[in-house]
Amino acid sequence: MSEHHDHVVIGGGVVGAAAARSLAARGARVLLVERFGRGHDRGSSHGGSRIFRLGYADPEYVALCQLALDAWRALESASGRTLLDLTGAVDHGRPEQVDAIAAALTGAGIDHERLTPEQATARWPGLAFEGSVLTHPSAGRIRAADTIEALLDLAASDGAHLRFDTRVTSVEDHGDTVTLVLDGPDGTTSITATSVVAAVGSWAPAVVGELFAGRGAGLPALRVTQEQPAHFPSHLPESAWPSFVHWQTDGPDVYGLLTPGEGVKVGFHGTGAVVDPDTRDFAPEPDQVRRLQEYVARFVPGVDAAAPELISCLYDNSPAEDFVLDRRGPVTVATGFSGHGFKFAPLLGEMLADLATGGAPHPRFALPA
Repeated sequence: MSEHHDHVVIGGGVVGAAAARSLAARGARVLLVERFGRGHDRGSSHGGSRIFRLGYADPEYVALCQLALDAWRALESASGRTLLDLTGAVDHGRPEQVDAIAAALTGAGIDHERLTPEQATARWPGLAFEGSVLTHPSAGRIRAADTIEALLDLAASDGAHLRFDTRVTSVEDHGDTVTLVLDGPDGTTSITATSVVAAVGSWAPAVVGELFAGRGAGLPALRVTQEQPAHFPSHLPESAWPSFVHWQTDGPDVYGLLTPGEGVKVGFHGTGAVVDPDTRDFAPEPDQVRRLQEYVARFVPGVDAAAPELISCLYDNSPAEDFVLDRRGPVTVATGFSGHGFKFAPLLGEMLADLATGGAPHPRFALPA
């Protein structure tokens, strides 16, 4: 059996769903293929919440966050769903890092406030603070699982075909087209497409690494890690919890936010063990759990540090934590999100749709020529 589509999007996580939605909204014939089930927990997109924040020290990312905020509001309007809750965000810790974030926000004209640790504790008694403290109101939490469903539903309503539990077993480059072999519930299918968008995160080297290398554009070395945040129960009201990032002076950077109904999510950024995404065991690492509980007992007094509900997710880490968004021939790749890509999802969908239809890559995220 053979089929033809304008675009085949490989990957049904948030980036793939966003790309499929954007392409379908432009009137293209789109097929989205996901090797696991809808809303699966094998990659980087699952779970109830993600942080949205504008607090980068890099002005280029701040500008992208501003564009992403507009894209989130447009997505909410199109889907009729609330996806972004602006609870505010707080950064604290290393003064040089907080100062750099403040400078970038000032340069972009974004409202923010500097506080002392004592003022911050009075405002947010569930947290303890050190060093410099900065807060900005145009931040909060994304309803992550709801976002993926909204994007998939919109893509389908615009005519995209969605196939889950379907694995891409072969990607063959024919110059102007690509042939994919799919293995799914209905057997083996051969697909010809004039464009493929590989939004596969940690699986990018396995799925399209050879193809890009054959076109003289090898993917950067990705370090895939199994991260281990946790939800901690809290007796405080939901309104007590901003999203937060702690730039520690003597340990790894830490992020956190409330997931309503599940607890306060706290995790170390990018400290997990290197894994193969196909053979990871999801097993918690006892020392990592202990260190996270010790951190929470000290800096997140508004939760019960003794009762973590452990989470397992993947980071697809690029060398500089910059995204990789580029195209060679008929194939577009999206990877290297390094634990901070979800907040850009609807914007990334538009950027990938632009690439897949002949647009130029963002210079920051392009592969070497």
